[in-house]
Amino acid sequence: MTEETPGAAAENPQPPELPAALLDPRPVIVAIACGWLLALVLAFSVESLHTWRPITIAGLGVGVLGTSIFLWQRHAVRRGSRGAQHGLT
Repeated sequence: MTEETPGAAAENPQPPELPAALLDPRPVIVAIACGWLLALVLAFSVESLHTWRPITIAGLGVGVLGTSIFLWQRHAVRRGSRGAQHGLT
């Protein structure tokens, strides 16, 4: 059995909380979606990039699916569902 020393809290300092701007996933979602949309426009407007078409459509589809799951989880957190992820305000 080990005893905790009075200075144990000083030896294990807690890191500071991250700023709210770094916790917000929306700017990242928007930037990546814009990148996929730009790639899609280029794939359909530049003939030499026609091989990008299926990849860009799939990228946008996966992005829509991921964003939908994120929004669904965020709605569940705000609703107070027990099984929802926390921190998605």
